[in-house]
Amino acid sequence: MLDVQQLRAWYGKAQILFDVSLHVGAGQCVALMGRNGAGKSTTMKALMGLLARRSGQVRFEGSDISTLAPHRISRLGLGWVPEDRRIFTDLSVRENLEVGRQPARPGAAAAWTPEKLFDLFPNLATMLDRPGGRTSGGEQQMLTIARTLMGNPRLVLLDEPSEGVAPLIVEQLARMMVTLKQQGLSILLSEQNLHFARLVSDRAVVLEKGQVQFSGTMEQLMADETVQRTYLSV
Repeated sequence: MLDVQQLRAWYGKAQILFDVSLHVGAGQCVALMGRNGAGKSTTMKALMGLLARRSGQVRFEGSDISTLAPHRISRLGLGWVPEDRRIFTDLSVRENLEVGRQPARPGAAAAWTPEKLFDLFPNLATMLDRPGGRTSGGEQQMLTIARTLMGNPRLVLLDEPSEGVAPLIVEQLARMMVTLKQQGLSILLSEQNLHFARLVSDRAVVLEKGQVQFSGTMEQLMADETVQRTYLSV
């Protein structure tokens, strides 16, 4: 689904990513892990074409998207859930969902609808007319994921979904992600919470200062205490 080779990215003159390579298979969840400042969110933004200066090759479902604009990348079926959620606070939950709607893609499963999403996020069904700004942090996280799914993506870039939400919501998000994988959706998950990543991920890529320090299965990461202690512990 997604193949990234030697991705480099800059903020102005400062280089942040150094030859990052990773891949995500169909129906897989790959955890992109590391401490704050490791380059996880920068990787997500570079993949979505949101950084003016980047290099390397990014292929999505066989197509080279390395130089495409963000709206063109989105239309190909790559969805992004940003860390800061970016919901429309003055719009209702229902209106936020409609903003994200795109038609189903050829060869994909049936299109996402609000009704299907309420099976994943039953909380949202009870607050359709509530302004987005009057929902809790966990509810906003659910809403921004649901809004992205309304775009019928084939692969989702999910940036720090567990940060700042209650443990009960984290468990609900984990169940949701397992369900999405079972339905064939691919996920690149940026995450610091090792427990959460272990519950949902097949493979892991660990970053430190914009460089890949580990790439392997989640089982290999859980067995490697040196990598955990060196690059993931606070």
